[in-house]
Amino acid sequence: MHIRKYDFDYGRRMLMEKAAKGIGSAGVLTSLWPMITRADTPDIKMAYPEELTSIEAHTKGKIKPGDVITADNLEHVEHLLDPIEVMEIRDDGRRIKIQETTTDMTDLFEDPFLEATLRNQGRAMVDSDGNVWDQKKGNPLRGGLPFVEPDDGYQAQANINLSWGRHNYQQYGVRDWDLGPDGELQYQYDLVWCELQVNARPDDTSWNGEKDMLRYQSVFFTAPNEQAGTSFLNTWPYDQRQFPGLVGYLPAFKRVREYPTNQRFEPLVPGITVFLSNAWAAGDPLATWGKHKIVERKPMLGAARDAWVKDDPNWEPAVHGGPKGQTYWDSVRELVPETIVVELEPTGYPRSPVGKRRTWLDARNFTHVLSVDYDRKGKVWKNWDAGYSKYEGMKTPDGHTPWSWAYVTSHDIQSGRMSRFHQAKEVTGGYKSEWGTDGDAAYDKYLTTQAMRRLGA
Repeated sequence: MHIRKYDFDYGRRMLMEKAAKGIGSAGVLTSLWPMITRADTPDIKMAYPEELTSIEAHTKGKIKPGDVITADNLEHVEHLLDPIEVMEIRDDGRRIKIQETTTDMTDLFEDPFLEATLRNQGRAMVDSDGNVWDQKKGNPLRGGLPFVEPDDGYQAQANINLSWGRHNYQQYGVRDWDLGPDGELQYQYDLVWCELQVNARPDDTSWNGEKDMLRYQSVFFTAPNEQAGTSFLNTWPYDQRQFPGLVGYLPAFKRVREYPTNQRFEPLVPGITVFLSNAWAAGDPLATWGKHKIVERKPMLGAARDAWVKDDPNWEPAVHGGPKGQTYWDSVRELVPETIVVELEPTGYPRSPVGKRRTWLDARNFTHVLSVDYDRKGKVWKNWDAGYSKYEGMKTPDGHTPWSWAYVTSHDIQSGRMSRFHQAKEVTGGYKSEWGTDGDAAYDKYLTTQAMRRLGA
């Protein structure tokens, strides 16, 4: 006979109680991060009861690893999904495969970022302006997660806003498909997304000695021919009250132009449902959004591991579901023991079509499990659903196994349009995905106004 130390709903009750009391630490049986710091093998089972680390225990045997969630068994996990995912599975033929929960924390990070998080714990502080500093105002943040035990929604959100890709430099070859409500392909794009982290870097440095900048980020399209050369450059001040500079190059006009701030809530090219504001569920400066609050702590199903399709030559996942059988990526989810649910509003953008955003953050590594945007009337609008992975067998230039995102879906349920894209090994033009490479060379090639003009020529 299996004797339970805790009754079945103990974990979920404790998460609800923590959210109500504003307790910042992750974990139920013990605080997660101090346990990681002390443990030789950081196993999260020390911090959570079985109902939060085993999908079989959580569903009382109704669902187990290897099972596939469909409309037929959705009822057993509906509380672990966002409202758009529920609709997709119930009405549109989406399927989700279930795997074991990741219990070794090192599988959820790239080594340098985890090491920086442990090294710099307790150093971050927020000033009265909403800026995050290292110990005292004026010192840019060091690397890693600034707030592993956030006191509020602002600190929780800072964990993703301030360092998106969690490398010093990364570039992603991205292949995107945009589908209409009838499930037919309307657009297909190849693009390259580059991020140079200036501060809050895993190596604790300020790139090029620049202490007033957070990051440089660009995106340029390489296919199809009619969009090839379209490019955009974001320059992010460290001050989180300031809007990023946004310039773009459109080959048809053969010039670089400056875009207004509200362009962050419009598609960059025809057909795509993604806005700059959606990136990483943290696409705008931290202090240009407001009313941050932690509204809940709960388990969820998330694609925290094994999302990379290494057996495909270009890392492309298979598809299924929707009217034409091509709307959703094949995906594998696990029971995430604890998510921190943050709600916030775009207070710095009076013309934003988004009324509020709700984001589920994995308390183990503060990646976003998923996020949902609501319109100005409070109606569900679209979600941002991502899968992450360690890229086992690959190596960064400094010899580490890369960790990164693998795929995203952005489903606008009001229009019925879907954008789905994945990180590709290579896209049109010969551009490859790279992590942790030399930011000095990348800056001149991809991250200046002159580079935008050159790429668009």
